[in-house]
Amino acid sequence: MGRGAQGEPRQATELKSSPSEQRKVLLIDGQLYDATNFRHPGGSIIKYLCTDGKEVVDATEAYKEFHCRSSKADKYLNSLPKIDGPIKYKYDAKEQARHDKLTREYVALREQLVKEGYFDPSPLHIIYRCAELAAMFALSFYLFSFKGNVVATIAAIVIGGCVQGRCGWLMHEAGHYSMTGNIPVDLRLQEFLYGIGCGMSGAWWRSQHNKHHATPQKLKHDVDLDTLPLVAWNEKIARRVKPGSFQAKWLHLQGYIFAPVSCLLVGFFWTLYLHPRHMVRTKRNFEIFSVALRYVCWFSLLLSMGYTVGESLGLYVLTFGLGCTYIFTHFAVSHTHLPVSEEDEYLHWVEYAALHTTNVAIDSYVVTWLMSYLNFQIEHHLFPCCPQFRHPAISSRVKKLFEDNGLVYDARSYVQALKDTFGNLHEVGVNAGQAAKSE
Repeated sequence: MGRGAQGEPRQATELKSSPSEQRKVLLIDGQLYDATNFRHPGGSIIKYLCTDGKEVVDATEAYKEFHCRSSKADKYLNSLPKIDGPIKYKYDAKEQARHDKLTREYVALREQLVKEGYFDPSPLHIIYRCAELAAMFALSFYLFSFKGNVVATIAAIVIGGCVQGRCGWLMHEAGHYSMTGNIPVDLRLQEFLYGIGCGMSGAWWRSQHNKHHATPQKLKHDVDLDTLPLVAWNEKIARRVKPGSFQAKWLHLQGYIFAPVSCLLVGFFWTLYLHPRHMVRTKRNFEIFSVALRYVCWFSLLLSMGYTVGESLGLYVLTFGLGCTYIFTHFAVSHTHLPVSEEDEYLHWVEYAALHTTNVAIDSYVVTWLMSYLNFQIEHHLFPCCPQFRHPAISSRVKKLFEDNGLVYDARSYVQALKDTFGNLHEVGVNAGQAAKSE
């Protein structure tokens, strides 16, 4: 879990307030740990699972899911100071009993799935996914070689944009260490796929995306809600906008411009500033190499086909923009139209998946291919290190777990999910700044 944490476990301590900063206390497997001075290598995500210790929430399931393939996490955890004393939960006895039942049944299901091999990676599936990407890239560039042929050029842009998006899907798998199951190998695969396929940083993505998984749709926690000034997904976010400002006017149109415009702007901001800055600042040399290789391949190939620099750049923008629209839109249908939880509200690990996640057209092979199994978003949030191609096989058992615990298994059609997503964008956008004005 962190740096500088080798050595023997420290002695138990009493729970006392820290004079310099707020105490950070973790509850894992019935043991309280003092994480106040702990430097977590995954970044500040750890604070999302901590409290000040006066009242606590159980972080056991989140801890185990995030570190299920790590050989070091338990050593680091045991190096933290242990805290003696009674455990006082944030919930009353009735609510805690409900949570305990949900935990028992969730853990039992997970253990059974592991026993049955559902968490085991598949070499054949990895070969198929990588071969698919290589074939689509090759086909796209082959079609670009028919310079002057409008139909071939359009097809090349569509296939090229699609395969860039699919590089994003596959790097997502590797970034969760569920591709090969070997963390160092998955890290390199993710960085290469995201670099050459999308021009982006895998390390930056991991630090942000894990925060989303820890607390999806939670205000001031889930980074996927922090999308201003370009997009506001929820009215509570839109309240920050100044009435009558250019930003408010921009958001009024977001239901119409999100897919063709906002997605491209986000992609440019990420690839031209945010991700390169992170790669340079953190000295991610392999990522820098992968991104550089992307641009060398693109421009050298198109220039060799007779395109000018300007034409090559224009085709890049069109292809890249389509790829951004493809993947960002399909990520949006899984969460963004759902309610948010408050920053001081703590949900059970399973409840985050039930209340803040939507499955999309899970009976459609086409949509399952289009979204690379992440249309089973509920299963993915429950078991983020489970290989994603196994989600269809376990979905019925997850649904039963939800039904047995009074939770809704939210599965929508593809068309309905798109309607809900863009309808929410429009409704939030047209009211941007209104709440602030009335207050």
